[in-house]
Amino acid sequence: MRDLSKVPVTIVTGFLGAGKTTLISHLIRNAGGRRLAVVVNEFGTLGVDGDILQSCAIPDCPAENIVELANGCICCTVADDFIPTVEKLLAMEPRPDHILIETSGLALPKPLLKAFDWPAIRSRITVDGVVALADAEAVAAGRFAPDLDAVEAQRAADPSLDHETPLSEVFEDQLACADLVLLTKADLAGPEGVAKARAIIAAEAPRPLPMVEAVDGSVSAEIVLGLEAAAEDDIAARPSHHDGADDHEHDDFDSISVLLGEVESPEALTASIVTLAEQQDILRVKGYAAVAGKPMRLLVQAVGRRVRTNYDRPWGAGEPRGTQLVVIAEHDRIDRPAIEAVLKG
Repeated sequence: MRDLSKVPVTIVTGFLGAGKTTLISHLIRNAGGRRLAVVVNEFGTLGVDGDILQSCAIPDCPAENIVELANGCICCTVADDFIPTVEKLLAMEPRPDHILIETSGLALPKPLLKAFDWPAIRSRITVDGVVALADAEAVAAGRFAPDLDAVEAQRAADPSLDHETPLSEVFEDQLACADLVLLTKADLAGPEGVAKARAIIAAEAPRPLPMVEAVDGSVSAEIVLGLEAAAEDDIAARPSHHDGADDHEHDDFDSISVLLGEVESPEALTASIVTLAEQQDILRVKGYAAVAGKPMRLLVQAVGRRVRTNYDRPWGAGEPRGTQLVVIAEHDRIDRPAIEAVLKG
């Protein structure tokens, strides 16, 4: 007979480029005997993360267990996309032992938690935990942790000012919903940076949260999975900037897909992306590139001025060589002609 116990689900959240896909890739390969399924929610039209994860498929997490939802925010397409996807995964033989959900870097996790209260799945799955990834180097630099005393002082001086940025709201909502925080890029932050990041997160979080350092997604599945938080049962204890609203807005951010031919070199592409970050405040660039004279496809992952590239696989027989990049920024910073001009050099 089928096991009638609830299937645990882990929600992996975190800001753009914090390392969510890297963590899930590691968990797929080191699941401790669990049969996994993965749901990836992309922001933008190019499914980069789903493609990366499917390349990591193994017998305990075959490619058919890795599903990508690219039709918008997962919590805004519950009935059309999310519930049918979960039902399909639960109907698989054998049924997954654990489901991982990677949200987009701009997602608010609380509305997704509320989706687990839907009658169709409420009795069959439980939210084992919400894991928030925080880039220790970025947090230590204070990018998503405003000086609250200074903000309040300025508000008192000029009540018409609003110093709360959309980026800080996303960051704070992710922490507020978390059961565990993974401090990623700990090697880049160094001991002092990690200590500073810990202090900032402790001050921002609405309750004490365990924090674990992670480099390149390497953390034991025994730490991340099996939290048994049943997060769907204590949603009220996870405050959000958007509590009381019927839904939440995604108009603060926008993305475009840019299609190019071959690029001259990884260095030239990196220089272009750095220019975008410096001149147009682009938050994130990710995708693939065809490099002139190279038989391998170049994977591109950039957060601000930090750009990482590596050759991930050969171009397939008959596969058209080209460059496809998703560019993400705050809504008023997306200028397609200007972005394309920089990337085309």
